[in-house]
This record gives sequence, structure tokens and C-alpha cells, in this order.
Amino acid sequence: MNSSVADSADQQATREKLEEMGHAARAAARLMARADTATKNSALKAIAAQLDARRDEVVAANARDMQAGRDNGLDAALLDRLELNDERIDGMIEGLHQIAELPDPVGEIEDLKYRPSGIQVGKMRVPLGVIGIIYESRPNVTIDAASLCLKSGNATILRGGSEALHSNGAIAACIAAGLKEEGLPETAVQVVDTTDRAAVGALISMPEYVDVIVPRGGTGLIERVSREARVPVIKHLHGVCHVYIDDRADLDKAFNIALNAKTHRYGVCNAMESLLVAEAVAADILPRLAAAYREKDVELRGCEQTRKILPDCHVASDSDWSEEYLAPILSIRVVADMDDALDHIARYGSGHTESIVTGDYSRARRFLAEVDASSVMVNASTRFADGFEYGLGAEIGISTDKIHARGPVGLEGLTSQKWIVLGDGHIRQ
Repeated sequence: MNSSVADSADQQATREKLEEMGHAARAAARLMARADTATKNSALKAIAAQLDARRDEVVAANARDMQAGRDNGLDAALLDRLELNDERIDGMIEGLHQIAELPDPVGEIEDLKYRPSGIQVGKMRVPLGVIGIIYESRPNVTIDAASLCLKSGNATILRGGSEALHSNGAIAACIAAGLKEEGLPETAVQVVDTTDRAAVGALISMPEYVDVIVPRGGTGLIERVSREARVPVIKHLHGVCHVYIDDRADLDKAFNIALNAKTHRYGVCNAMESLLVAEAVAADILPRLAAAYREKDVELRGCEQTRKILPDCHVASDSDWSEEYLAPILSIRVVADMDDALDHIARYGSGHTESIVTGDYSRARRFLAEVDASSVMVNASTRFADGFEYGLGAEIGISTDKIHARGPVGLEGLTSQKWIVLGDGHIRQ
């Protein structure tokens, strides 16, 4: 058998395997939709207990992945994301207990009103059904994703990165045992156990089995999923976040916000990547900020006006304005006024998170109304764009889409609403 025929046979086998998982997930989703809150919470706690009891197995499986990663030349940052130790397992266990304590959105009825005909009409919150989640590197996402889908009454198929294959398998065993213990279908959470890239293609092209896809990973993965998926996708491609310092800003507040938004953490999607400063205050605030950034080894790239104030600043190219660095690099532009800032954000922003620092109420309201992003902030760091900080308890990701879920996606974002009608023998006249 030649290689192309063998590859085709392997892809077909992978496709058939994913279809079997999809069929099982669809059946499990019906059972999960009717599971009561107490049972779901008990299952989450049972999974936590299994994870604690089997932590040696999980750590041993992770050690295999870590060694393979080192052998394959994974860089230090990826190895750090991949590693599981007692502290991180404790964090996963704590996360399961926290999600168990969150309110259950399933079954909530809103806006129930009598109509002139005598019927009552309202909306009920229901699970989405089967959620496919594709992610890279971090095996703790297996627990995060599974627990959020479980609590929101969904079934899920998880496809983790090949570098975490053994870790994800060990975690999946804990999840299955916890579900079984509480009488819920083990197939409510399934982890794909093949490294075949065809598994991704199969998962995103099964609308008969999968209701929504959530990709979590690099730009390449998300672009592929967005391009090829035949089912709806909850995603964000880039986090090109801005802070605009208005000429009516409190400059002490502006300093703290701009420093925190960039340097609190670099490799996260809600870090500031471009700083916009009104020209009326640029000479007052930029030297002070530049000194603070230099202390933290942040490379600055600026426009012509910025470089007149900061001569040692690198020249910003056109591509810098739309770059998500995820690194200690910051582009800075001096803008004429708020209109100029809004134009810049409209052109280069990615729809993730934008912030204005101003003492002018009217300008703050205008910024909130006109900026098109999933999170828009006034006098606050972009680093607050996070499910935990928003009171969601946890998140499955941050969506820059405009339909269904936008911003941090927590339990409610993994549900939908259906209309319900209550009558008592009513017929339409």
C-alpha cells in the first residue's frame, strides 16, 4: 500500500472514530439536558475527588509528555504551560469546587408575560447541546472545559494538543470515573485520544453531531477552524487592545493603568499592545511611562511625534499598529484628540478590549457607545477583561464574535434560550 492510500485510510478511520464519538455525545447531551443541579454539582465534586486520588497517575502521565516535549525541542514557555505539578492539580481541584458553587443557568425562565390571548410567553435557558473544544498545550484546559460544559448541561468532545496526549488521557479517566459515580453518562465528556490532525477536520465538520466549536490556541489554529468549520464557532483571533489617555485624564491614574495593562502579564490576550496618547498631554506622561517601561525591559515603538518626545524609541512600522505582540513590546501613537483615537481603534482594533482614561463624563460615555469591542472600559486596565474578574467564576474563552456570546464566555455563554408558551386549553381564534 502506497503512502497516499495509507494516509487516506488513516483519515477515514479517524473520521469514523469521531463520528462514533459524536453519536455518543449527542445521546449523552439529551441526558445531560435533564440532569438536575444537585447531580451535576455532585459529579463535579466526584471528579475533583478522583483527580486528587489519582494525582500520582496524572503526574506520571504528564512526565511522559514533558519528556517527549523536551525531546521534540519544545521551548521553555510551552513546557511551562504543559507541566502539571501538585500546585496546578490543586488549582484544578479548586476550580471544580468553584464551578460547583456557581448558579446553574439551565432552566431559568425570563420575561414570562401574559398575552391578550391569555397565554403566557417567556424564554427558558437551555444547553447548547454538544460542544467541540480544540485547544493546545495546557492540559488543565481539559478540566476547565469539561467542568463548564458539564455544569451548563452540555456534552463535549475535547481535542487537546498532541504534546499533552498522555496528560489529557489521565485526566479524562478521572472525569469518566466521576461521571459514572453520579450516574451521568461517561460519554458526556470525551477526549480525543489520537494525534492525527484529521481529527480536527472531522470534529469541525459534523453539524449532525456537534452544535458549536470553541477553538483555544494560536492564530493558525483559530484561522483554520474559522475557515473550515461547518458548525458555528465561538472564537477570537487577536487581542490588539488599546489604552487611550485623553487630555482630560488624571495622569497619575493614566500612568498606573497604562503600566499595568502592558506589564502585568505579556502573553495574554487582554494585555495592551498599543498606547494612544492625546498630544496635549503626551509630553507630560510619555517620559514618565517610558522610564517605567524601560525598567521592565519593554521595547517601545513609536510614531514620529512619539519619537520627538522619546528619541530612543524605535520607529513603529505600519504593521505594528495591528500586531498582537504577546511580548514586552509596545507601540505608541500620539493622536490629535479623541476623534483621532476612535478612528485609530476602528481601523486597527481587533474587537477584544479597549480602554479610555479620562475625567470627562461625556467623553467616557461616547467612548463606551462608539467603540466596537467585546469589552470597553473607562479608567481601568484592559487586564480586567476576564471571566473571573467579571464575576462569571470561570470562562471557556473570550469571544470577539457579535452573535450569541461576546466577551468572556462562562456558563451562560454555553447556553441558549428557547421560547416557551404556557396555556390551559388555549386555541388561536
